[in-house]
Amino acid sequence: MENLHLKIVTPDRLFYDDGIDMLIARGLNGDFAILKNHVPLIASLDIRALKIKINGEFRYAAIAGGYLTYKNNEITIMSDACEWTEEIDKNRALEAKERAERRIKEAKESSDIDKAEISLKKALNRLNVKDNY
Repeated sequence: MENLHLKIVTPDRLFYDDGIDMLIARGLNGDFAILKNHVPLIASLDIRALKIKINGEFRYAAIAGGYLTYKNNEITIMSDACEWTEEIDKNRALEAKERAERRIKEAKESSDIDKAEISLKKALNRLNVKDNY
């Protein structure tokens, strides 16, 4: 029984635009769930797995952070990237992890380290979602 409408938009595509039962996400202050008639909300999302309950079954996606708004049973998420578990190429994620680790070791500027650490976190998230969901 779908009670909410979820729309997830990335620069490359409309990732999802349909009804859901529940959403579980990680904000910058921890995990939260949205069910029907939740109070209005704006949240920054962490790089983490999204848990989306659709017709009583959970589906999982790796999200590269972003922003969420919720009002009147409408959820909108904007993110740089989002992938369903089955879309994640494990070899590409492993290569991205290795590249990021190299960049961290070779970085000379703190801003380069920060960027590489974000890339590493995204790669690890993709691997976690692929391996565990």
